[in-house]
Amino acid sequence: MSNAVPGKSRPKYLSLPALLFEIRLPLPGWVSILHRISGLLLFLSLVWLLFMLDRSLASEPGFDAMRRYAGLLPVKLALLVLVWAYCHHFCAGIRFLFLDLDHGVDKATARLTSVIVFAASLALTAWFGVRLW
Repeated sequence: MSNAVPGKSRPKYLSLPALLFEIRLPLPGWVSILHRISGLLLFLSLVWLLFMLDRSLASEPGFDAMRRYAGLLPVKLALLVLVWAYCHHFCAGIRFLFLDLDHGVDKATARLTSVIVFAASLALTAWFGVRLW
C-alpha cells in the first residue's frame, strides 16, 4: 500500500547551528544573507532613529538630551552597527543590481564582487565610525 522505497532515508531538516557551523556556505551566499539581515535591521531600527530625530528637532533641550544620549557607549555601538548595516546593504544592493543585469554571474566574478562588497562596506563603516566617535 505504501509507495515509499524501503531503506530510503527521510529528508533532514536543518537547524540554525547546522546552517551556521556544518554547511560551508560560499562567500556570495554570505553576502546575500547579510544583505537580508542588514535590511531587516535597518527596517526595525527605523522607529528608534525617527524618535531620536524627533526629539532632537523638537527643542533645544531635546537636542541637548539626544546629544548626551548619543554619547553613551551602548548607543554609539548600536549606531555603529546600524552604520555597518547601511553600508553593507548599499554595497550589496549595487552588486545585486548588476547581477540582475547579468553582469558578474560567473563564479570567479561573483566571488570577486563579494570580496569587494565586504571590503567596501567595512572600509566605509570604519570611515563613518571614526567620524561618529
